[in-house]
Amino acid sequence: MNDARSPKDRLFQTAARLFYRHGYRATGVDTIASESGIGKMTLYRHYPSKDELIVAFLRQSDRDFWEHFERSTQGSSGAREKLLAFFQALQRYVTGPGCYGCPFINAASEYPQADHSGHQVALQHKQGVRERFRRLAEEAGAGRPQALADSLLLLMDGAYVASRMYGASEGNPAAGLADTARLLIEASCPAG
Repeated sequence: MNDARSPKDRLFQTAARLFYRHGYRATGVDTIASESGIGKMTLYRHYPSKDELIVAFLRQSDRDFWEHFERSTQGSSGAREKLLAFFQALQRYVTGPGCYGCPFINAASEYPQADHSGHQVALQHKQGVRERFRRLAEEAGAGRPQALADSLLLLMDGAYVASRMYGASEGNPAAGLADTARLLIEASCPAG
C-alpha cells in the first residue's frame, strides 16, 4: 500500500503519535525515523531538532484543542452552557481508550525548565484556556470569574492526569467530570 502523505506529514504524524503515547523524552529521533519509514537526514531537513518537532506537535495540539472546544460548544445558548458542553465532551474523551493525558501537561512535566521551548508553548496554551474560561465565567455571571476559571482549569487538568493514570477503566475518577464542573459552575454563577 502506497502512503500518499508527504515525508514531512509522515514524520509529523508518527512523532505526534509516539510523543502522545510514550512521552517526549522516551521517543527518540531514531524511532520516529524508523516508524515513519523516513530517513534521519530527511527528518532533520524538515525539523532541525527534536525540540522543533515537539513545538510543532504542541502547536498542532493547541489548534486541535480549540477546534474541539468550538465543535463541542457550538449550539450552546450561553456561556454557562458552553462551559458545561465542553466538560461533557471532555469527560467522554478522558474516559475513552484514546486519551493519554494532556500533551501540554506532559511537556511541562518532562521539560520543567521555564526556558524550554516546549514548556513555553505548553504554558501559553494553558494561559489561553484559563483566559477563555475566565471570559466565559464572567459572561455567565460568576461573582468571582477568575476563581471559577482557575477551578475549572484545575478540574480539567486533573481529569487529564486521571486519564493517564487510570486509562479507560471503570475506576477512572474523571467519570464524574461533567457533574463536578456543573456543581462548580452552579455554585459560582447565580441562576437565571
